[in-house]
Amino acid sequence: MLKYAYSWIKSHFWPFLIVLVTLIAAYMLYLDALIKPHFSGNKWQVPAQIYARPLTFTTNQEITQKEIIDELVLLGYRRQPTTQSVGEYSVGQTSIVVHRRAFDFADGDVSDRKVRIRWTGSRITSITDLATKQTLSKMRFEPWLVTRLVSGKREDRMLVSLNDVPDLFVEALILVEDRNFYSHWGVNPIAIARALLANVAAGKKVQGGSTLTQQLVKNLYLSREQSYTRKIKEALMALVIDARYSKEAIIQAYMNEVFVGQNGGKAVHGFGLGSHFYFDRPVNELNLPEMATLVGLLKGPSYYNPRRAPERSKTRRDLVLKILFDANKIDKASYLAALDTPLTVTRVASLASGQHPAFMDQVSRELSTVLADPSLRQSGLKVFTTLDINAQRRAEQALSQRVKQISERRSLPSLQGSMVLTDISSGGIRAMIGDAIPNTRGFNRAVDARRSIGSLVKPAIYINALQQPERYHLATLLADEPIVIEDPNGQDWQPRNADNQFRGEVRLLDALTYSHNVPAVQVALDTGINTLVETLMDLGIEEPIPALPAISLGAVNLSALQVNQMYQTIANNGVYRPIHAVSAILSSNNQLVWQHSDYSEQRISPQVAYLINYALHKVTKNGTAKRLGQRFPTINLAGKTGTTNDYRDSWFAGFDRQLLASIWVGDDDNAPTGLSGSSGAMQVYIDFQQKMEPKSLSRRFPTGLEIAHFNAQTGKQMMAGCPGSISLPAISLGLSEQVLSCTGNVVAKPVPVKAKKKTWWQKIFG
Repeated sequence: MLKYAYSWIKSHFWPFLIVLVTLIAAYMLYLDALIKPHFSGNKWQVPAQIYARPLTFTTNQEITQKEIIDELVLLGYRRQPTTQSVGEYSVGQTSIVVHRRAFDFADGDVSDRKVRIRWTGSRITSITDLATKQTLSKMRFEPWLVTRLVSGKREDRMLVSLNDVPDLFVEALILVEDRNFYSHWGVNPIAIARALLANVAAGKKVQGGSTLTQQLVKNLYLSREQSYTRKIKEALMALVIDARYSKEAIIQAYMNEVFVGQNGGKAVHGFGLGSHFYFDRPVNELNLPEMATLVGLLKGPSYYNPRRAPERSKTRRDLVLKILFDANKIDKASYLAALDTPLTVTRVASLASGQHPAFMDQVSRELSTVLADPSLRQSGLKVFTTLDINAQRRAEQALSQRVKQISERRSLPSLQGSMVLTDISSGGIRAMIGDAIPNTRGFNRAVDARRSIGSLVKPAIYINALQQPERYHLATLLADEPIVIEDPNGQDWQPRNADNQFRGEVRLLDALTYSHNVPAVQVALDTGINTLVETLMDLGIEEPIPALPAISLGAVNLSALQVNQMYQTIANNGVYRPIHAVSAILSSNNQLVWQHSDYSEQRISPQVAYLINYALHKVTKNGTAKRLGQRFPTINLAGKTGTTNDYRDSWFAGFDRQLLASIWVGDDDNAPTGLSGSSGAMQVYIDFQQKMEPKSLSRRFPTGLEIAHFNAQTGKQMMAGCPGSISLPAISLGLSEQVLSCTGNVVAKPVPVKAKKKTWWQKIFG
C-alpha cells in the first residue's frame, strides 16, 4: 500500500505541484484585486471635523495678555522659559512670544510663525514676526477642534502622513512592535516560531508573532475570528501588500489604522488622533516621554490606559524608553531625563465629543440647510464655526450655577434656562446653552422654546417714536395715566405699571430706563401697532406676529436666539446681520465648499440706534439693571430686563462693546417663578461677565446727531447752561431753531462758533 502511494506521488508530483502553485497564484491574484482598490484609494471614511472660531487680534486692539494665554492653553501650546519649537510660548511682563502652528484655513493655508506680541496696559501695541522682523497688523491662531461627526462604524481618526511624524516615533514603533520590519517580506517565520514556542511553554498566549503588516491586514480586512484559515489568509495578504507597496506606505497606513483607545462609544484610531486624545497636541509636537507612552499602550490600549492605569502605563513607557536607549536611538542624558519625567496626559479626553449639545444642534441645523446630502457631512469635511469655547464654558458655568442657586433658595426644582451669546459686529454665535444642565441632550430651549418676552419689546416701541424726530426725542414727556383698551374679543384691557403707580408724565428716556408699561403702550398706540410689527421684523424677527395692542407689553413669544437677533441689530448700530454658527466648510482636500455670506443691511438709522443704545446704557446705570452697573462701575454696559405677567419669565438682553447675550430663566410648564428680569436672568449675565474680560461700550457719535438742551420739567428745548436744564443727544432734523432762554423767552438757537485755527505765532506765544 505504501509502495503504491509512493509510486502515485512520484508519478503525479509535478502535475500536483503545478496545480497547487497555480491555485495559490490565482488566490494571490484574487487577494491582490481585493486589496488594491482599498489600500491604494481612500482606506477610511474620516469624520467631519468641527472647529471653533480662530482667535484673531490686531494691533491697538483691547485684548488682555490673559485672554491670549487662555487661548494658547486651550490649543495645547506648551509654556516654556524660552520659545524654541512650534506649539510653544513664553511670557514676559508685557509681552508673549509664541510659535504659532501652521493651519489650512477656509481662506487659505498659513505657515507656522514665531511672533512677539507686546502690550501697553490692556491694548496690543505691536505684533512682530521674529524671523523677518516684519511688523504685523493682524494675527490669528488656529481654531480649536470642538468635535468630530463620527460615522456609523463608530471609528474616529485623524489622518497623518509619515512626514508629520517624528523619526524617533517611527523608530520606537518598529523597535517595539516589529524589529525586523524593514528586512522581512510581510511575514516573519522566525518570529512566528519563537512566539509559538513561548506560548506552548507558558500554556497560554504570552507572545505574538504578527508583523506590523499582518496587524494592518487584520485591522483593515479581516474579522477577529481565531482560526488557522484566517491566519493563513492574513499571512498571504501581508505578502501581497509587502510586495506591492513600499515600507513607508505600509507604516503610514498602520499609524493611521492602529487602535489606541476608547472615547466613550467611539473607537480612537491612529496616532494623529491619539496624540490629541491623550496629550491635546499634534503628533509632531510630542516629546520623548509622550511618544514612548503612545507606542507603549499599543500592547493593550485599555490595560495600559494612562488615565485609568497610570502606574502600569509609566512602567510600559519606561520599557519603551529602555528599548530606545539599548538600540542607541537616544543618549543616556535623554534617557534618564525621560525616566524622571512624570506621566502627563490631559486630565480628561481632549476630544469634546458630545459636549455643548445646544450649539452642536444649531450647527447640525445649518449644515442640513447648506449640505442637503447627509453623507457629505461625514466625509472628512472641515466645518468652521463661530464658537468661542472659553466664552461657552464660562456661560455654561454662569447659567448652571446661578439656576441651581436660585432653585435651592426659592424651592424651584424645575427651574430652567437658556442663553445665546453672539459677536455683535459679525452675528457669529459665540456660545449657546439650551438647558440649565448644559450637556443635557434633547430639547434645545435656546432655539425651540418660545416664551413671552415682556419688556424686551420696549426698545422697538421707542425706535418707532424716535424715527419721528419732529415729534419725539429722549426728553419728550409721555403720558403715564390710566388707559382702557378694548381687545379683539370685546374685553377691556387696562395696562398698569409694575408698581401699580401712575406718574402723570415721564420723559421718554426715563420710561425706557425704568421700564414703565403705560407710557410704552401709549407710544405704541400713537405710532401704530402695525408699525411696531414692521419694526420687529426689521430687527430680525422672521415669523408672523399678530398686530394686537398686547404686543406693546411683550405678548410676543420668541426664543433666546430670536431675541438675540433682535438686539444684535440694535447693538450693531442698526445694522442687521443674520445670526449664524457655521462660517465656512472645506472638503477633505481643503477646497472651499461653502462660505457664509457676509450680508448686512442698515435696518435702523444710525442716529436712532445711537439714541436707543444711549438709553439702554442708562438702564444699567440708573434703571431696572442698575445692579449690573454697580457690579461693573468702571465698565460701560447696556441692557434691558424683561419680566412677564405673574413673574413667569425672566429675561435679560445685555451687551458690552463686543458680545451680546440673551438669557431666559423660567419654568417649562409656564408656572410662576417669582423672578423678575433683574433677579433672575440678569444675575446670570453678571456671573458671566465676572468670568470674562468685558470691554467697555464706546459708540461713535453719528452725523445728524447733536447734544441738545431741554427743560427737565417740560421737555422743551432750552439754551445751554440754564438752571434746571438737561443735556441729551438728539437728532438734528427734529430740533427747533427757536429755544427757550433761561428766563423762559423764545429766542433763536445760538449758532455754534467754530474755533479758528491758531497761527504758529499764537501756538507759541498765545
